Amino acid sequence: MHDTVALIEARIRRSYSQRVARATHTDHVQVTVETWDVPDEPVPFAQAVTREFAPLEAGTPWGRPWGTTWFRISGTVPSSWAGDTRRELLVDLGWVGGNPGFQSEGLCYTPDGTVIKALEPRNSWVPVTAAPGEDFTVLVEAASNPDVGGTWTHEPTPMGDLATAPRRPLYTFASAALAVLDEDVFALERDMWVLIGVMDELPASSPRRAGILRALERAVDVLDPDDVPATAKQARIELAPALASPAAATSHRLVGVGHAHIDSAWLWPVRETKRKVARTFSNVLDLMDRYDDFVFAASSAQQYAWLKEDQPEVFERLRKRVADGRFVPVGGMWVESDTNLPGGEAMARQFVAGKRFFLEELGVETDEVWLPDSFGYSGALPQIVAASASHYFLTQKISWNETNVMPHHTFQWEGIDGTRVFTHFPPVDTYNAELTAVELARAERQHAERGVSDLSLVPFGYGDGGGGPTREMVETARRKADLEGSPKVQLARPDEFFGQAAQELPEPAVWAGELYLEFHRGTYTSQARTKLGNRRCEHLLREAELWAATATVRTGATYPVDVLREAWETVLLQQFHDILPGSSIAWVYQVAEENYARVEAALTAVVDEAQRALAGTGGRTLVFNASPFAVAGVPALGAGTATPAAARVAADGDGVVLESDAVTARLDAQGHVVSLVDRRTGRDAIAPGEKGNELLVFRDTPNQWDAWDVDKAYERMPLDVVATTGVEVDGDTVVVRRTVSASTVVQRVRLSPDGGALEIETEVDWHEKQKLLKLAFVLDVHAETSASEIQFGHVRRATHTNTSWDMARFEISGHRWVRVDEPGFGVTLANDRVYGRDVTRRPREGGGLVSVVRESLLRAPLFPDPHADQGTHVFRHALRVGELLEGVAEGYRLNLPSRTVDGAAVDALEPLVAVEGEGIVVEAVKLAEDGSGDVVVRLYEARGTRARGRVVPGFDAGTATRTDLLERAWPEQPADALELDLRAFELVTLRLPRA
Repeated sequence: MHDTVALIEARIRRSYSQRVARATHTDHVQVTVETWDVPDEPVPFAQAVTREFAPLEAGTPWGRPWGTTWFRISGTVPSSWAGDTRRELLVDLGWVGGNPGFQSEGLCYTPDGTVIKALEPRNSWVPVTAAPGEDFTVLVEAASNPDVGGTWTHEPTPMGDLATAPRRPLYTFASAALAVLDEDVFALERDMWVLIGVMDELPASSPRRAGILRALERAVDVLDPDDVPATAKQARIELAPALASPAAATSHRLVGVGHAHIDSAWLWPVRETKRKVARTFSNVLDLMDRYDDFVFAASSAQQYAWLKEDQPEVFERLRKRVADGRFVPVGGMWVESDTNLPGGEAMARQFVAGKRFFLEELGVETDEVWLPDSFGYSGALPQIVAASASHYFLTQKISWNETNVMPHHTFQWEGIDGTRVFTHFPPVDTYNAELTAVELARAERQHAERGVSDLSLVPFGYGDGGGGPTREMVETARRKADLEGSPKVQLARPDEFFGQAAQELPEPAVWAGELYLEFHRGTYTSQARTKLGNRRCEHLLREAELWAATATVRTGATYPVDVLREAWETVLLQQFHDILPGSSIAWVYQVAEENYARVEAALTAVVDEAQRALAGTGGRTLVFNASPFAVAGVPALGAGTATPAAARVAADGDGVVLESDAVTARLDAQGHVVSLVDRRTGRDAIAPGEKGNELLVFRDTPNQWDAWDVDKAYERMPLDVVATTGVEVDGDTVVVRRTVSASTVVQRVRLSPDGGALEIETEVDWHEKQKLLKLAFVLDVHAETSASEIQFGHVRRATHTNTSWDMARFEISGHRWVRVDEPGFGVTLANDRVYGRDVTRRPREGGGLVSVVRESLLRAPLFPDPHADQGTHVFRHALRVGELLEGVAEGYRLNLPSRTVDGAAVDALEPLVAVEGEGIVVEAVKLAEDGSGDVVVRLYEARGTRARGRVVPGFDAGTATRTDLLERAWPEQPADALELDLRAFELVTLRLPRA
């Protein structure tokens, strides 16, 4: 017999695409379209409806980049449209191709200002409720957002900056019409789409494939190409048996959760994200009115807060659906934050702010941490998740790994302190699923736990730019609930999935340590000014809370609740995983830097006022130290008189020597550190014949994502463009001047106030493109691993490349310090704004190995911000030989410089809280979130070993209580909460009532 399968399939596909898919709507009636262009930033509905609207014809260009155009579309429902006819307004704003969420979008209103739903590239209909013979009007707030990504060639573009974007219209208005949705044809379209997809995934020899093919062929046979609506029911009858055939009992089961990943900023500004939220959530609420089984999950309390402020009526509708259990807040965080770069307290506050909002505004406590798209996941996160009273974690991005494949999809993730959190990594490999047959087959094929469990989760809905699920997706899920040849799809809530998965997999595999993303390593360095703003504001928040709390307890000063909350919410927002990592458009960073400046000013005022109140008025000088370690004689978390160590700086042949009682450092004629001798041990931290403080430049042209990636190949492209132009002594400082191609560098090298560390301040006026600047130190340490500070502890990573996992970590992240050590000797390099680096080793002159630490200072990517990192930057580093805790202290000192208040009444101030016990570090001192006035202390064990100690209140305190991050009593209370017996890296929050 002749093989005619290909011909039959071609006939089926042609019938589907050219006839059925085009016939879902009938009886098209023309409407009147008028527009008004908003001259500047968006305006509220009440202002827009009062403006003068002008007629608009199909084919007319509209919408400058980032502009807003209001459309008023009106018409009359024909009197002949009687009965239960579903009347819909179909609008094409001029969308092209794919990329839903990256083009123009619109929010639709009734004439009285009630939100209906959104218009999106693949969701372009609006229900019309007017009766036959009645007039109707729909107003559309349309955003003419540019597709900055374009074809993803990642060429420099002016579109990401409002000042440089061209003013010409981006879109051409295509059409608007009132039409009738033919429900039989719409159902047939879904029937055929589903069956064609399943058929394509089945083997050619499969009887099921042959059966579907014949059913589709029969359906096409009965369709009248001149009148599809008249024959749609009969065609569906032909397909019914194929759709009714149940899935095998062993088929993979997928819990489908409606979702819309909405980046809080990325290739659009925060301003536009607020409108994306309103559009997406209104779409979702409309779907819930139509489908009783539809469930939707959304994270990011910040986005709910925006909706409450900008669209209170939509928020109230959302609130009712949350109460119904169908609109499900997840995540428990203020935003879907990056987790590599935020500090420990900031990471904790993501949960404090997020969970408090959901509790206070929606009456729910989230249990699932939902972070599908962050660029790697800190090993500190499991403990923070548990401390927030959450129990489950979901991620997706690890599927982007370039080198290694994660061996699990459902597992226990173990953090650096030993805490484990039940984690799911959906094998569908996308958080923007459309429930296609390809996606579901991939989920079944890749599921690592198959044979033990056959359950996974699939988040479906258009995302990144928002939009969310469509009615087509919900209809698809219904057809795939139990369909032969396809995994089974069950619409359900995330908590239902996690509960079922945990029950079915009682002994899951364990993954210990960070979930390092083998991709997007450039995000540790891109947009250096934003990273500085984050680091600076995190520490200002620490200072402001500490000194304001101390002033409130000691002097009765008013605690600045509103200022602190607003500052935290701003900083937390900008830790979103496309803002802080440096992967957004220029507009985002212009706003971010303005926000950081505003926060810094507000917090500096809080600190100044509190310290002035604490210092009193007199003739003394008082030095405040917000660090948890004493600095130059000033007590931790208190104030006193500083006693800097004596230091000597002198020329020595062609170089310069800096010396104190603790160290002797020597710089050569090029300004490189060629020796740093620890006088306690007599050992030199710099390897023989090697040097530190060396600037290295590499060509930085990643293969794929410019601002996101640093590729291993950069090491093959060093550039010999660094030249020293001068080395001179200026008092206690050595000034080194350099040029780097078209850029200039001035370094100031001095000893730290206690004389124990070598400080290096590097001021760079950067004018390079696609170049990577590193600051390198070759250290005489035989280190198997390097230690990098992360939230509430540190993580150790191999300095060798024994395995492919080790090799993939060629660029690593960390916070205030990185350390290499061997038994009995170690060196810490602390910083005040750097997050990315590489740490390797190489043969030592005379035998053995040396450690090479290279801090990544600056990049210069061209996409999506062609001017990223340009201009002046100042970096501060400190190189210290000593124990690990000395390095930890150095990191705090650099980031929390002491503050001096003259004209004080006292020369000492007892800390509000002190800690007895080595290795126990106070991360935050504040007043309780509930306004009770209780003092809250957050601390952790920093060395990675057990520690015992005691918290000593510096005020009359009542009985202390151990709490979760939200300051609620911990289920298991010690006999005395002030007595501490901590495991390695354990995080503890204590609440101390004021007696």
